[in-house]
This record gives sequence, C-alpha cells and structure tokens, in this order.
Amino acid sequence: MIKRTRSWLTVALTVLLVPILAKAADDQPGQQAKVFEKQVTVKLNYLLFLPEEYSNDSDKKWPLMLFLHGAGERGSDVNKVKVHGPPKIVENRKDFPFIVVSPQCPADAWWRPFELIALLDEIQSKYHIDPDRVYLTGLSMGGFGTWDLATQYPQRFAAIAPICGGGNPVLARRIKDIPAWVFHGDADRVVPVARSDEMVDALKKAGADVKYTRYEGIDHDSWTKTYVNEELYQWMLSHKRGEKKTAAAPAAGGGK
Repeated sequence: MIKRTRSWLTVALTVLLVPILAKAADDQPGQQAKVFEKQVTVKLNYLLFLPEEYSNDSDKKWPLMLFLHGAGERGSDVNKVKVHGPPKIVENRKDFPFIVVSPQCPADAWWRPFELIALLDEIQSKYHIDPDRVYLTGLSMGGFGTWDLATQYPQRFAAIAPICGGGNPVLARRIKDIPAWVFHGDADRVVPVARSDEMVDALKKAGADVKYTRYEGIDHDSWTKTYVNEELYQWMLSHKRGEKKTAAAPAAGGGK
C-alpha cells in the first residue's frame, strides 16, 4: 500500500501477457489459418498517483485515468512526464478524483497499444479500480496514441479525450459507442487541426457521442487550457463503460 506522503511510484513493469496472432505464410486458400501465440516482454517506466483518500476505504472502486504524454517527454527520466497534464496537476492536488497512471514512452519510440494494455492490466490487477470507469487522454503524440489505443481496444474505456492528435478515420466506427471529447487549436502549426476535424467528422457520421472544442487562434499547446478545465473531469466521471448518452453542446472557447 502506498502511503499518502508518497503517492507517486516510479517502477519498471515487466509482463508476459500479450498474445500476438499471426497467419502462417504457407496457408493455402480454403485451409484453416494457423494461429501462433508469441509472448512479448513489456517494460515501461510510469508514474502512479493515488488520491489521498485511497487507503481510507478498502472497498471503494476508483476511476482510473491513463495519460499519454507528447514526444518531448520521451526518454528514461520518468519525471519528465510531470511537465504537462494530469501528472503535473496532481503534484499539488492530492484530492484529484482519479487514480492516474502516466507511462513514459522510450526515446525515439512511439506509443504501442499492446504495451499500454499490458500496463492497464497490471494496474487493474493491483489496485482498487472500477473497470467501468477507465478513461484515456493524451496530448500531441499522446493524442495520436489515444486515438490508436481506443480504436484497437474499444472495450476497455468509458470515455476518451484526445488533444491535438489524429487517427485513422476509417477506424472511427470502432469507437462510435465511446464518448469522446476532442480538443485542438485551429492555428496548430505542428499537428494540423484537420487531423482532429476528420476524426470528429467520421465519428459523427458513425452516430457517435462526440464533443469538439476547437480553440480559436491557439497553436500547438491546446492542452494547458484543456487540463485546467474542471468540466473535463466532471464529463469523464459522468460516463461509465457501456452507457450511451447524447452528446452535449461544445464547450465555450470554440466548437465544431
């Protein structure tokens, strides 16, 4: 159990739980595909925040937020992850109403969904997590990672909030039942706002519950305004996995 005075952990995760399926190269038409399982070692550094009330009620199941950082925080110094977003906020907010897990992507690498799911499995097996209240968010590279992870494992999340990222609109139908709140600055010179536009349009066509805050005149840093907005966290907590709700009107600050 983590003491309240040490709500952060810096650990290395190693698991052998990830099945990878492949079709044999010599399969012939009409034959049943041969399936191979390969075990892969996943090793990620991450920060884990537990609210100050976590240890007071052993029966309570807590909501979990998975935060994916941007390209600038990659490396082997996990403290870099605290530069932006929820891991920065909880440094001074011990009553934050989520358990927050913030992995660090290795240098020169990209977010890989199977590694992140292995991490989620590990955290959910060790802590008092409500499996129906697992939320996903990330910025820039982490925004791309949010879209990618959600479309690969849509059954795991209650809601997602990708910030200044992009995804594959062809896959948007996979997450049409997951509430999404998308954020992007319309003056972004690093990741064009069109990347979020196309995902939001694809989700709407699929009949999804989607909100879109399209900040006017904001460049790449659309995360600072987003993560200090208490409405985002209230919105997340209003959703549980498997529920279907009608999308609310876009938040003040620009919408589409």
